[in-house]
Amino acid sequence: MSSDTALEVSALAINVTIPEGLRWTDTRRGEQFTLTTLNVRLLPDGRLAAKAYGRPTAGGRGTYVSFPVPNRPELVALVDEAASRAGALWAAHRGLS
Repeated sequence: MSSDTALEVSALAINVTIPEGLRWTDTRRGEQFTLTTLNVRLLPDGRLAAKAYGRPTAGGRGTYVSFPVPNRPELVALVDEAASRAGALWAAHRGLS
């Protein structure tokens, strides 16, 4: 890639397993889901955005569905900690730490 070409990064993303004690359930179209994973994105303006993903609580081969992350202090802390950990891993990978 040439140095005169502007490279645009739209987002950086990490996936985080939600610890058992922080998992929750939510309902969509009458079906209950257990949320087990977060997708955390670093947006171009420096803000973090997160979505929670889960599968139907009843089991089976249901769809993996996204939900908003509730604004609970322990979940905010999980998102922040995950982003910090990912940053540290990236810095170590690049030899910056």
